[in-house]
Amino acid sequence: MFEAAKLGRKVSKEFFKEQVPSLRTALLDAQSRLKATRTSVVILIAGIEGAGKGEVVNRLNEWLDTRGLQVHAFWDHSDEETARPRYWRFWRALPGRGEIAVLFGGWYLEPIEHRFHGRCSDAEIDEELARIRQFERMLIEDGALVVKFWFHLPEAEQKKRLKELARDDRSRWKMLPNKAKFSEQYSSFEQIAERILRHTDTGISPWYVIESSDRRYRDLAVGQTLLRAIESRLEHPEPGPSAPISTAPSLPTTPEAQVTLIDRLDLDRRIETEEYERQYRQLRDALNERAWAAYKAGRSTMMVFEGVDAAGKGGAIRRITSAIDARLYRTITVAAPTDEERAHHYLWRFWRHVPRHGYITVYDRSWYGRVLVERVEGFASPAEWQRAYNEINGFEEQLHENGVIVLKFWLQISPDEQLARFKAREDTPYKQHKITEEDWRNRDRWDDYKLAVNEMAIRTSTEYAPWHLVPGNDKRYARLEVLKTVVRRLDEALAEKAGHVALGTACHRRRVTRPAAKREVT
Repeated sequence: MFEAAKLGRKVSKEFFKEQVPSLRTALLDAQSRLKATRTSVVILIAGIEGAGKGEVVNRLNEWLDTRGLQVHAFWDHSDEETARPRYWRFWRALPGRGEIAVLFGGWYLEPIEHRFHGRCSDAEIDEELARIRQFERMLIEDGALVVKFWFHLPEAEQKKRLKELARDDRSRWKMLPNKAKFSEQYSSFEQIAERILRHTDTGISPWYVIESSDRRYRDLAVGQTLLRAIESRLEHPEPGPSAPISTAPSLPTTPEAQVTLIDRLDLDRRIETEEYERQYRQLRDALNERAWAAYKAGRSTMMVFEGVDAAGKGGAIRRITSAIDARLYRTITVAAPTDEERAHHYLWRFWRHVPRHGYITVYDRSWYGRVLVERVEGFASPAEWQRAYNEINGFEEQLHENGVIVLKFWLQISPDEQLARFKAREDTPYKQHKITEEDWRNRDRWDDYKLAVNEMAIRTSTEYAPWHLVPGNDKRYARLEVLKTVVRRLDEALAEKAGHVALGTACHRRRVTRPAAKREVT
């Protein structure tokens, strides 16, 4: 793969000066068209040490309009980053629609360095590369353009460059001991890099290997390649091959065949007031104790509350938050996305709120809106909501691998109970804000939502993040079921023995061992 980057190609100073003005003009025009079409571009800068990656980025800042360009380096981890899943830092760096982001190393930096230093096995690297392919495909299918550059040098040229850098005070950070090893084991590093590039060089996200011995050739090749990639995307705005979509079977239209998981719930379960009060006090104290224990153990929790309108999500959430110290949790109410949120992949706004180790985030509505309201109401295209199942499972799997406890609740009530609650809200002054015209419209599409919920539960109830379907006709019973489930899951998590923990790294994610769990909805 790298032989073509050792041919000694050069560009004269005169030719370079002749080409740059027209190239800059074309790049600025393409950047303007990107903004008009709201197409985001992610430029990954990677390569062998000494190849001049920083010089290339400086050149791009010179040639492009920096008002629509952001540069991110991932040399080390901040405290915030080490306290969250590895990809959290990359989601934060993703550009909005119409903008460009340049990422030094990006999600490739750690896999390469960790494999080189022997911190990862080939199997672990393969697992991470599969995730990278999935991540890039997800961005591209959402409309982003991902351009990946690898800068390479012959061994002799690299040694010469590194000696020059060693004499440059501005570049001494590059000569740290772990960096010097790359020049000492050039062939080993090259083999690892070639393997990683080969496994992530896809039709929708190819690698561009740039010969870097001659700086003028290098910079011109980057500029022209970037321009060609942007122009190609502008001419063909449709994303590449789509991800595997939902393969859940359609339900025949006969009434007997339309039975769903929701229909099997016993909505008439009830509990007497005195017994509710007794159990509630016990569970409230237990939850407070477990929340502090999870904080001390560094185990964060994400709770998701979904359900039909007026099913009691708010009441269940209040019973949880009233039992937990306010310093430990944050409640996120999910409404229609803001302009900033619409400018990114739909999961972006949820990645932003992933809690630090030991803390709790409670979602009133969540990322499941993509396969529920957005699906039913037509706010997302069929391709978008069909591929969302796989994207959501990947998101929750990363949370689990980082030690996050994911709890998902669907609260269900009957149509008659919902109607009674709607009318009660209209008749009660302090509850009137809870009922809207949209609630009545959603009620008219009850069957459509029921089918969407059924497929959601089937396709996203995993061993690491199962769905808990809660009968809600009796609010007291539903609240106790939620509290019992939270306390039980925290007990299980605190009893788990964590494996090797090196949070925020590519190959040594937190892996927890837990009793075998059934992959089913409860």
